[in-house]
Amino acid sequence: MSNAIEPMLYSIPQTCTALGLSRSKTYELISEGRLLTVNIGRRRLVRVDSVKALAQGEAA
Repeated sequence: MSNAIEPMLYSIPQTCTALGLSRSKTYELISEGRLLTVNIGRRRLVRVDSVKALAQGEAA
């Protein structure tokens, strides 16, 4: 049994790694609304649930 906490947000590089995509393709998906993001200060973070939905072929 693991006590690890699953993240709710990914950085852009983490998102690229998780999906196996380039940085430019990741930003393209964000601009299309297929990956949902939140801004915290100057950082743009991607919601993990939208990464999982995209990977499973579901719309965000």
